[in-house]
Amino acid sequence: MRHNDARFRLKQKPAHARMLKRNLLTSLILYENIRTTKIRAKAVSGMFDRLIRNAKNQDTHVAIRTINELVTDKNACRKVMEVLVQRYKNRSSGLTRITPVGVRKGDNASLVDFTLVDSETAVSTSDSSQA
Repeated sequence: MRHNDARFRLKQKPAHARMLKRNLLTSLILYENIRTTKIRAKAVSGMFDRLIRNAKNQDTHVAIRTINELVTDKNACRKVMEVLVQRYKNRSSGLTRITPVGVRKGDNASLVDFTLVDSETAVSTSDSSQA
């Protein structure tokens, strides 16, 4: 039985799934908008919330070490500490938005746009329909 098993598990082997999540997290930080599957987005969403919470609450040098354990690019760490911590200083959770966009042609997997809330690069659907 799967009582109280609410984690989002990916189908890859554990080491591959861990690296896939790290790469998705790094891409989300750098580009602020990525297109991926729904399950992968849900798996990374909690990681991003914890990363920002730790960056806000810990000392700077400790926060940089914990961020570098998760992201695969030094520019992503710099962006978290300089940009994202200031952007989300008044927000405790709900830092990402998952918007469904349809299915992938090859395997019919449900695709989503995975964006950061309050992002300058994200275009809302209501703004684009008025233009």
